[in-house]
Order: sequence, then structure tokens, then C-alpha cells
Amino acid sequence: MIQMMVADMIVELGHTVAAEASNLAKALSLAQTARFDVAILDINLNGQRIDPVAEAISLRQLPFIFASGYGEAGRTERFRQSPTLQKPFNLSQLAEAIEAATISAKEGASLKEG
Repeated sequence: MIQMMVADMIVELGHTVAAEASNLAKALSLAQTARFDVAILDINLNGQRIDPVAEAISLRQLPFIFASGYGEAGRTERFRQSPTLQKPFNLSQLAEAIEAATISAKEGASLKEG
């Protein structure tokens, strides 16, 4: 149900939902192959940590945002600097997180090119 609410919020912000995953195997497959501009990852996906998915997305140098009821405390040390939305979050918080993640990714790409 939360997944559907977040998807609705993304659409309301004018973005397109490229894909959704309700289990770790599907999420990992999408992380490795799907085309997207930014991913929103629930730290705890049906009782499993999302870290392998975050790692796969990091290897592709694509931005992602964690969503967690644990807030920043739910992140592992490896992803300590990754942006995190505290659940529940509202539309404006989601919009800010998406904008920050995409700007940060563009700045990182510019530094690598220059």
C-alpha cells in the first residue's frame, strides 16, 4: 500500500514511475538493468535489507534515495552519506529529495567530465 502511495506521489510531481519491486530479487534485477533517473529504496523491503540494490545502483553511478521508518539511523556505514527520507514523508519532502539527488548526480558527472 505504501508502494502505491509513493508511486502516486511521484506521478503527482510530474515524474514517471519506471518500475516497482516488492521483493529483493526483482529490485536487484531492476537496479542492474532498468533505465531510470533516480531510485527510491525502502531500507527494509519485506524484511530484507536493500543494501545489495543500493550497491548495484551505486556501481551504475545513478542516484537513489533511501526511505525508512528508522530515518538516517537505518542506513549502514557504507551508505552513511546517502539521502534518506524519514517515513512517513509528504509530497514536498519527496520533491526536495528527488531534486537534491538528481542535482547531486549531475554535479558528480560534471566533475568526472571536467
